[in-house]
Amino acid sequence: MDRPSWHEYFAGITELVAQRSTCMRRKVGAILVKNKRILATGYNGAPSGVRHCIETGCLRDKLNIPSGQRHELCRGLHGEQNAIIQAASHGVSVEDSDLYCTNLPCIICSKMIINAGIRNVYYIEGYADELSLEMLEEAGVTLTKIEASK
Repeated sequence: MDRPSWHEYFAGITELVAQRSTCMRRKVGAILVKNKRILATGYNGAPSGVRHCIETGCLRDKLNIPSGQRHELCRGLHGEQNAIIQAASHGVSVEDSDLYCTNLPCIICSKMIINAGIRNVYYIEGYADELSLEMLEEAGVTLTKIEASK
């Protein structure tokens, strides 16, 4: 019997969560895990009750904004943000939890991760945001690149 490791298991779930994304540029999924239990999930897309980019078109494409820059010019929230918000809305503490995500978090998500007390970030692909790497490392958040699920 070929049983996935915990990292493979959570990476696979993270990739599945990303499939719900409504972003036209990049599908991102994130899950928060503590003691091998999933606390919350998130994918990138517009806030609840607001039209998604797949309906309105991509503002970032219209403005020719490169990846990794001007995150505030977007209708959507990132997967990491949505996972933290989901946990908060259900009263679930994410302190000392692990974050699994399809991409290395951006600087905005990284600041939220640091202040939420998330200790470990496992990511599948990199991201063009050097400041996020610097701040996560400075805050003592462990970063680990993992393989995509099989």
